[in-house]
Amino acid sequence: MPQPPDAAPGARPQNAESGAALAVKLAVELGPLLVFFAANAAAGIYAATASFMAVTVVALAVAWWRYHKLPMMLLVSAVVVFVFGTLTLYLHDETFIKLKPTIVYLAFAAFLGAGLLLRKPVLELLLGSVFNLTEPGWRKLTARWALFFIAMAALNELVWRNVSTDAWVSFKAFGFVPLTFLFALSQMPLMQRYSDTPADKGTGPSA
Repeated sequence: MPQPPDAAPGARPQNAESGAALAVKLAVELGPLLVFFAANAAAGIYAATASFMAVTVVALAVAWWRYHKLPMMLLVSAVVVFVFGTLTLYLHDETFIKLKPTIVYLAFAAFLGAGLLLRKPVLELLLGSVFNLTEPGWRKLTARWALFFIAMAALNELVWRNVSTDAWVSFKAFGFVPLTFLFALSQMPLMQRYSDTPADKGTGPSA
């Protein structure tokens, strides 16, 4: 599809700005997790937990500086990290930090499910400015993500209860993220099918 006439002169600065924004987003969302993995490999689960908590504070500060608000998922995750991380360090019991993903995933699922029951799909509130879907599309997408989060909570329980701490940390860092990414990609057909763009409303396809 051809670019609008005024897109070419500003393409490079926009691409550079988009690249910088993406780098900040990835650092905020994945930075604490990667630090957690590295610290566990270097010094064990308790040092990793303390590092996870510290870097999460940094991620919150960067998110506030960059977006002037705190993303809901990051905020919920941070609260659970601080509560269960503190319990892990204070009681010297790694079970609590292993429960953190389960609690976060179930919280997300409950939040999405409550929105569906109230007929206010949460994903539409979060992503409505980015994606245009019909109301049935938002409901189906929200329901799928709620079920996905429940499945991820169950998977975390299965993994941490049956493998070593190091194996669980590795799976947390390099299993959960790819699974989430793949699931998001798998939802593209649904989003295209329920797209609510002007072209879908009969205004005609763009050139």
